Amino acid sequence: MKPVFIGARDLSDAWFQCIYRIFENDSVHEYEVEKGSFEGVRRREFDLVVIDIAYPGTRPLIPDIPHELGIPQPTTMEYVEDYLQYLMTDRKRENEVYTYGERLTNPKVSIEGREFSFGVNPVEEVIRMYRNGHGTNQAIMEVGMPQDILLPDPPCLRLIDTRVMEGRMHFVLYFRSWDLWAGFPSNLAAIQLLKEYMCQEIGVEDGTMVAVSKGLHLYEYSFTLALKRLRRE
Repeated sequence: MKPVFIGARDLSDAWFQCIYRIFENDSVHEYEVEKGSFEGVRRREFDLVVIDIAYPGTRPLIPDIPHELGIPQPTTMEYVEDYLQYLMTDRKRENEVYTYGERLTNPKVSIEGREFSFGVNPVEEVIRMYRNGHGTNQAIMEVGMPQDILLPDPPCLRLIDTRVMEGRMHFVLYFRSWDLWAGFPSNLAAIQLLKEYMCQEIGVEDGTMVAVSKGLHLYEYSFTLALKRLRRE
C-alpha cells in the first residue's frame, strides 16, 4: 500500500484534489467489487489516503460545479442538513439496520434484533469532557462496533477522534470505505456542522479536519462525471 497525502484549503478544495489525484496517482488500484455495495461493479480506489483540511468551515461547505459543464452537483445543502439529523439523532428509517446518530447520541442500539448498550451519549460526553479541561487524549467518538463484522453493509465511518489545542477543536476521521463522488462532500459537510455545534457548546473555536481512509473510491458509473469535472471529457 502506498499512502497519498493531500493538503487542502477547505472541503471543496479537498474534494476536487481527491478527484484529480485518483486519476493521476500510482497509489490507486482498480478492481471489481466481489463483496459489499455494488457487487460486480468496478471501482477506482486509493490504497490509503490522508487528507488534511486547514479551513473546513469555509463556505460553501459543498462543491460548486460550473454550470457550463452540464453535470449535476454531487450533493446539496438540503441533503447535508438531512444527513446531519442522521448524525445527531437516533432517527432510523424502516429499511435501515443502523444509523450513525444512534451510535453517537443514543446509549442503546439494536443490531440484528439484539440490543447493545453504550451507557453514554458520546457527543455529549466529549462536550462534557472538554468543558472540564482540554488536556486529554480520551475524547473519541466511536461509530464502529465488533458486531458490525456480521452486517452485510457495515458502517463506513468508524470513528471521529477529537483534539482541542490552543482554543481550537480539531477532528480526525476514519472511513472504512468511502464514495468520493457524492459521499465525501455530503459526509464532511455534515460532520463539519456537527463540529461547529460542539465548538459552540464547549466554547472553543473551529479547527482543522483530517480524514483517513483505505477505501476512498470512485465507482465506475461516476468516472465520466469526475472526468467532466476535471474538464477532460
